[in-house]
Amino acid sequence: MSSTSEPKLGTFSTLSIGIGGMVGGGIFAVTGLTITATQGGAPIAFLIAGIVALLTSYSYLKLTLRYPGVGGTVDFLNRAFGTGIFTGAANILLLLSYVVLVAVYAYAFGSYGACFFPEPDRPFWTHALISGVIVGLVGVNALGGSLVVRAENVFNIVKILLLAAFIVAGLATPMEWSRLGTEHYVSPMGLVAGAMLIFLNYEGFELIANASKDVANPKRSLPIAYVGGVLIVIVIYMLIVAVVVGHLSFAEVAKDSDTALSVAAQDVMGRTGYIAIAIAALLATSSAINATFYSTGRLAYIIAKTGELPSELKRSFRGQHLEGTLITAVLALVVANFVPLDAIATMGSAGFLLLFLAVNVANVRLARQTNSRAWLSGLAALSTLVAMIVLCVKVDENPATRNHLWILVGMIVVSLTIEIVYRSLTGREVRMGRTPDSNPKSDVA
Repeated sequence: MSSTSEPKLGTFSTLSIGIGGMVGGGIFAVTGLTITATQGGAPIAFLIAGIVALLTSYSYLKLTLRYPGVGGTVDFLNRAFGTGIFTGAANILLLLSYVVLVAVYAYAFGSYGACFFPEPDRPFWTHALISGVIVGLVGVNALGGSLVVRAENVFNIVKILLLAAFIVAGLATPMEWSRLGTEHYVSPMGLVAGAMLIFLNYEGFELIANASKDVANPKRSLPIAYVGGVLIVIVIYMLIVAVVVGHLSFAEVAKDSDTALSVAAQDVMGRTGYIAIAIAALLATSSAINATFYSTGRLAYIIAKTGELPSELKRSFRGQHLEGTLITAVLALVVANFVPLDAIATMGSAGFLLLFLAVNVANVRLARQTNSRAWLSGLAALSTLVAMIVLCVKVDENPATRNHLWILVGMIVVSLTIEIVYRSLTGREVRMGRTPDSNPKSDVA
């Protein structure tokens, strides 16, 4: 538990947590994929996904103000729905969704890192770098949380500066604005489906909830961090994708989909730009994997604390809860090396849409306690539900992507199975409304 002598987070630091969580490796990984799917409507796709995230951030804001602490999403679901099979499975699904996030980031790291090697050797180096960055950053987390935090600060500063330079240089250089015209849009259904494909780019704002107990002035800082953070990131994403579309034809984007930002930067600033954005991608994806490993270790600890995972996951090594991190790393190695990027993105976005739907419904149920407008969280729940349905329908319409739905179904079935089997074998009880911070001396049976 934090002591009163520890420094508290100010408004800017809290806002940085949200922005850093959102502007991570995802934008480098799926920008080309999004443009290929939505063509000139790509900025609108990012806007649509951002609006869904913005609505959901209201529920997170109200729940965080009422129930601050490291429990975050886990705590919110437990309080709203009790500690039954559904909640336990949802919390395990959250862990699996983080596995998918790590896989997306590692795939992007491998793709951008491989571009420094001769083209015939790139497939080998892509997978070597995917595996290397996952294994290496597990080691970083094992060395201690202070190293993670220091690395995050450096990575975030450099990443934002390089992306800002890319946007400014791109807008200052002649662009083919006509490619952003409505005649190059896909259907409205296709736009929404494309938006939901990249929804995982916005999930990072939920990290604010986990840091909320350290915020000095929650009533002032949290609204700015949640709502302001999502609004800022929407603008950043729309500008980035507009610059890419303005400088590369759709055929060029499709050809270099995995490294579209670097290719666009080369068109703007030459080889220097290509290298700068590739470096930004390596830093951003490393940062995102680093932070996600740190979070999943703590998340597994919190879920184990509530009784929804084995108590062995509560153990620590050098102050870190590494079992959850190691499980995440092993699963991410498999996913990143053997599952196509579009399937990984679909899995991640769908998983977080389901979880955010549950959080929005949770705030509807707890509206009196959180002093919320239930209709607003209800609208957020409806938006996530509709987005989820549209994504699944569009994926099912394409024979090439239809099997992606089975991966999502598999994630849900695995989550339910783990929870049901674990409870039936152990008979472990779960105590309602308890998180590690609410009563540090208590534990589950």
